[in-house]
Amino acid sequence: MSEPYLPELPVDVTRIMGILPHRYPFLLVDRVIELEPRARIRAIKNVSINEPFFQGHFPGHPVMPGVLVIEALAQASGLLTQLSEPPKPKGEEAIFYLVRVDKARFARTVVPGDQLVLESVQKRMRLGMGLYECAATVDGREVACCEVLCAERAS
Repeated sequence: MSEPYLPELPVDVTRIMGILPHRYPFLLVDRVIELEPRARIRAIKNVSINEPFFQGHFPGHPVMPGVLVIEALAQASGLLTQLSEPPKPKGEEAIFYLVRVDKARFARTVVPGDQLVLESVQKRMRLGMGLYECAATVDGREVACCEVLCAERAS
């Protein structure tokens, strides 16, 4: 059996933009720092006061919306899937959509200046659908966790 594909780490935001279809203001992963292909990923999102959602969530008390923490975890899960395989030619890249979120829990707020550490473990990949167990931490303390199911876009 051949060795699994392993990209060079860290994976920076420029490379992430070549993998994920998301763009400002919805690209929520800045860097991939650890990867075990088809198993787990660790990525980071630096949370800045310049994020557009802080204008209205909440004025005078900026808090990152929990749904965006979950989206960041889903994006990290997508990166796990995509980085586990050699790059495909332009136009042949797979796109995965978030189709289900289960067991979401929020333990703490995320505020400007925090660095979110996004961890995703692939539980299974079957028939173009991946199930991931995810957790986000700040300073080693869990802020959110969930399970996400992502499905490959049908051609």
